[in-house]
Amino acid sequence: MAASFANPLCIALDLAEPARALDLARRLAPLAGGFKIGLELFTRGGPELVRALAGPARGLFLDLKLHDIPATVARTVAAIADLPVALTTLHAAGGPAMLAEAVAARDRTRPDLRLLAVTVLTSLDAADLHAVGIGDPPAAQVARLAALALEAGVDGLVCSPREVAMLRARFGPAPLLVVPGIRPAASADDQKRTATAAAARAAGADLLVVGRPVTRAADPPAAARALLAELEAA
Repeated sequence: MAASFANPLCIALDLAEPARALDLARRLAPLAGGFKIGLELFTRGGPELVRALAGPARGLFLDLKLHDIPATVARTVAAIADLPVALTTLHAAGGPAMLAEAVAARDRTRPDLRLLAVTVLTSLDAADLHAVGIGDPPAAQVARLAALALEAGVDGLVCSPREVAMLRARFGPAPLLVVPGIRPAASADDQKRTATAAAARAAGADLLVVGRPVTRAADPPAAARALLAELEAA
């Protein structure tokens, strides 16, 4: 687990209003191991919001999923290194050169910034992959991209809960596995490859990224406490 995260629960602040995100982070700070800032919130709040969140947050994960030519991604990683974040993401599908340039930029600017390669989004299933020309099932594509990314020197992977055990068996304990798609046993939304918090943790996940089950709950702190209790019981 990333050293700056106090526990495995990373709350995704996937909200449109920076002020609301700050308020929610303050309410959840005693419970959350850290917070994820996604593309929508970063677009609205920018670096200033990231710096503001560094107060109530124990760990910050900037999830922009970089995917561009190697030079552009390298320069963006160098810019992210100026921010008080512990983790950031880039798409493994960007290829070996892009990944290697990102790692080199990180090493030059801030070696403690941990780079995570996104494998296959949790919103995609086999039919979605087939539609974009990938004939393999999600698990095979995850394994392929994971190997490519780790060979390039990234620190960890983002995968669905369903691939955690396979990745641990293949790559061992070293990669940081950050896992979205955490849902209660019965739920329905745009996430397709999901599991419960306890199942993902038992399979070997380091950080569990949880958004709507907490942020849209009637009582977000109570929802976070329930997840922590589930993890403790497991």
